[in-house]
Amino acid sequence: MSDATVWQLPWRGLGLSSNLDAADQPHPYRLLAEEPGLFDFVEYSAPLSLEETRAHATLFPELWEHRQDVPVLFHPVHLNLYGPELEPVQVLQELDTHARTVGSAWVGNDIGWWHSGGQPFPGYLFFTPPFTEAGLRDCVSHALHVQSHLSVPLALENPAAFAKRGELHVLDFMARMHARTRLPLLLDLGHLLSYQLAAGLPLDEGLSDFPLEQVIEIHIAGGVITRRGGRGFYVDDHTQPVREELFELLERLLPRCTSLRALTFEGDGHPPEVAALTLRRLRRLVPAGPRPPLALESVKEPAPVLARESQAWSLFEVGYGAKPETEGDVEGARAETDFRLAVVAQELDRDWPVTRLLLAGTREDLRAFTASREFRELFEGLGRSVGHAFAAWARRRLREQPDEGVAAVLSFETFLPSAFARPVPAPGPGQVGLAEEVRMGSFPVDLTEVVFAAKSLRRHLIGRAWACEVLDVSGLESLEQVARRPAPGPWSFAVRRKGRGLEVVTVPPALAKVLRSLVQGARKAEEVPPSVLAEGLAHGLLRRG
Repeated sequence: MSDATVWQLPWRGLGLSSNLDAADQPHPYRLLAEEPGLFDFVEYSAPLSLEETRAHATLFPELWEHRQDVPVLFHPVHLNLYGPELEPVQVLQELDTHARTVGSAWVGNDIGWWHSGGQPFPGYLFFTPPFTEAGLRDCVSHALHVQSHLSVPLALENPAAFAKRGELHVLDFMARMHARTRLPLLLDLGHLLSYQLAAGLPLDEGLSDFPLEQVIEIHIAGGVITRRGGRGFYVDDHTQPVREELFELLERLLPRCTSLRALTFEGDGHPPEVAALTLRRLRRLVPAGPRPPLALESVKEPAPVLARESQAWSLFEVGYGAKPETEGDVEGARAETDFRLAVVAQELDRDWPVTRLLLAGTREDLRAFTASREFRELFEGLGRSVGHAFAAWARRRLREQPDEGVAAVLSFETFLPSAFARPVPAPGPGQVGLAEEVRMGSFPVDLTEVVFAAKSLRRHLIGRAWACEVLDVSGLESLEQVARRPAPGPWSFAVRRKGRGLEVVTVPPALAKVLRSLVQGARKAEEVPPSVLAEGLAHGLLRRG
């Protein structure tokens, strides 16, 4: 390879992001079919391996079919540009094959530590490096290592931040990243807002000296600002509306980004009609139509050796509450820990909604889990998922502090997925059967009351939090009482898929009897009492042929 590489970067225009799940909103290709020209390309997140993407990304077949008329940009979320270890060469070769095969003109990625031991951090909530000379040196090492195995440019994206760590401003940090790597930049406006809030600075602070002419892509997305202790914290939540100050900043920056090739609206989670409103507004700023390619020269730079003593694991311990932040931005560090704990709770509630409330319903109990060896080992290559780590931690805790009621709930939620081991027959014409995503199960003791109590108490506490501005988790004591008084079994219950989790549905005896009878096969509709049939259809537990 020569010392210099010249890439011809095509104009991509206005884009919409996607996680390549056909069930997610908005569906980019349906949106384009309804309103041609609404945007020009799709930027997608997926595993680095093309084969893994083909196997698991349900929208990939449509992406592949439309890639000639709707170009794509690959924006992986499983690529470390910070952390204690460099990405394996084999993984980067798979990334390069992926990018070249789909025709991605460049690959953009946030500067951060995304995964460890083969596990992404919950919610893909990466760790932002400290904005110090040591953090800069490690990130440069990562970036040059990745670029050395890519045949397309790596665009460096400024990361989001809760806490201010280090003496450098994030824009100064990114400018130095560019100077040392000669790689192009991707400017995320919401991430910039998050840092400015953490540092207590105006939104445009630092932009006057930032090399905007090196920015080839801009991201704009939704987010929420929350305030505590006199400070504001920006949460990068793509399902939220784009804030007005970001639109205003975008309009001011576009004329100054002379090398810009793409503006991406990260609108994943928005209903199509809402996404269309934002895209129409952005389209006025980035008109449709071709533009000449941009010649981008990159000089091959030697990668510095990765520091043997990385700060990454210390950030992990602070981020998940294993140890407190004792110096620097203590308040920002606590806000980050709180958000990480909330993401972990949300992930656990998909599979362990009752057990989680009983064993990790408070901040301190949840922190006890994330500070545990079971959670840490997950990111050292010794576990399968956050849910499996939680189950192991819960069993150890119950061995140390026995509680028969909680043990019964844990056992119940452990075996709940087995209800879906067998498919249910589809009803024919004139018949009625179980709904496609519904199954029946049984358990030795009756947990009807605790299942009901968990749902009702969750609604109650969240409702009170709106008025009191705090979640009063002391109310969880009533759930503990109910868990200790299960009724005699056996107990029959209905369970259905809800999003990525399972929901237990308590039903009256007459309906439960009909549901059990349908496990073996559909029945004629007239054989089911009309009132029971109406109730089952209304609750989405039954379906007609």
